[in-house]
Formats: sequence, C-alpha cells, structure tokens
Amino acid sequence: MKKIKGNPERPRLVVFRSNCHFYAQVIDDQNQRTLFACSTLDPSIRQRVKTGGNCEAAKLVGEKLGQALVNNNLSKVVFDRRFKKYHGRIRAFAEAARDVGLEF
Repeated sequence: MKKIKGNPERPRLVVFRSNCHFYAQVIDDQNQRTLFACSTLDPSIRQRVKTGGNCEAAKLVGEKLGQALVNNNLSKVVFDRRFKKYHGRIRAFAEAARDVGLEF
C-alpha cells in the first residue's frame, strides 16, 4: 500500500464519511499539525442541511473548507480519500472544493 503524506507546501486533505456526517481536515504531516477542519457538525452547515449524510452536505463542507484554504493562500493539497471510491459524497466534496479554487 502506498501512503499519502503532506508537507507544508502541499498539505494532505483527508475525508471521512459516516452514515450521518461528513468530515474533512487538512493536515501537515511533517509538523504533525491539523491546519483546518470542517464537518457537517459545524453550526453554519448544520442549519442549512436536513441530514449530514448526503451529497448536498458534502458539497457544503467542500465549499467551506476550500474557501478557508484559498483565503489563507493554500491552493494546492494532496487528496487522501482513504481507499474509498471516488463517487457519491466524496466526489461531490472534491468537485465543490475544486470549484472554489483548490488544486489536487
């Protein structure tokens, strides 16, 4: 298995999905720090969606996290989907993040 690592120039964007929620965080593996995190549990997203386990919620998480990264001059990341297929919620998240300006 190949391990995906992030560095200060290209941090690792990790996604996790459960049945009820969607989580994403940006990690700098060299310094062992979480730079940004966002999920469907955030109050601004939770008010806008009925459930956190659908594509619409994942799209909102992608937009919010992507916007935060672009505002802090981090536009290049390494996408770590943790051996999940690229479809459904993961695809909706990735496309929303790319639309905001992230490159991966």
